[in-house]
Amino acid sequence: MISRRKFLAATSLTGASIVAGNKSFSNFVKESPVLNSPIVISTWDFGIAANAAAWEILKNKGRALDAVEKGVHVPEADPTNSSVGYGGLPDRDGRVTLDACIMDELGNCGSVAALEHIMHPISVARLVMEKTPHVMLVGSGALQFALEQGFKKENLLIPSSEKAWKEWLKNAKYQPEINIENKLFSPTKLPGNQFNHDTIGMIAMDAAGNLSGACTTSGMAYKMHGRVGDSPIIGAGLYVDNEVGGATSTGVGEEVIRNVGSFLVVELMRQGYPPEEACKEAVMRIIRKKPNTAKEIQVGFLALNKKGQYGAYAIQKGFSYAVCDDNDQKLLVKANSYS
Repeated sequence: MISRRKFLAATSLTGASIVAGNKSFSNFVKESPVLNSPIVISTWDFGIAANAAAWEILKNKGRALDAVEKGVHVPEADPTNSSVGYGGLPDRDGRVTLDACIMDELGNCGSVAALEHIMHPISVARLVMEKTPHVMLVGSGALQFALEQGFKKENLLIPSSEKAWKEWLKNAKYQPEINIENKLFSPTKLPGNQFNHDTIGMIAMDAAGNLSGACTTSGMAYKMHGRVGDSPIIGAGLYVDNEVGGATSTGVGEEVIRNVGSFLVVELMRQGYPPEEACKEAVMRIIRKKPNTAKEIQVGFLALNKKGQYGAYAIQKGFSYAVCDDNDQKLLVKANSYS
């Protein structure tokens, strides 16, 4: 049995190493130049355009919550983006269903899942947060609420997505694939570039030092009708704690849900992990639990802490994220990965 003296000595050394800075963590820290200066980060290459919209609010000392909502509006309305909002690839029945959630600095959150016919599900999620006693509305109930709030009912299945779905039906095989959208349209293109489209997750810190986040997607291409991934699940696809930081995820949501991924990343940051190391540990838990599954899927996490430090980590190569602050509004970073 360990003596009280040895225990106290060990814990004091551990505390000292955290204060001094563990060298194994130092390589993962990326710092915003000025503490609590506005910053916004988001997943994938198209996050640059989304960040630009968010930055218009942040640079004028606007609230992070408003910034992330307006930021993700960009990919939600982009018909060239095949897995976020308008133009998203449908489920196996040919229906475009959308998932989104949003969370503010006070811990308030709202979510919609399996929502059809609405261009901006993130704004519906915000109204769920602000105008109802609930956190999540789904399916026809979410649509009913959106229409009652004045949203316009629209056809989100554009001709190119419908054509792709009909091609898929010829040899329909329901199986999650790494960057399936990329493989479908251009097998020679590397995943994670401008030709690849996936969930957008966004975390922002405003001039007041407050954090908010948003996550929105049309989900896995050709999923079973009714399937919901991690994107609208608070704690899985997105989590924000204004004392610590925020995190979001991208990729195959089932594994993120099983590990409550974004909440895990934030809690690791609370323990002192820098953002990238926290993301890496969340990825490694997926790999350790299901090593064979992990070989065939992509999952990535992205995080920002209260110090303005950010980082990401993914299972597979190809995950990128965009950063926008006072120094650079178009920074694109290739995330480190396990494979």
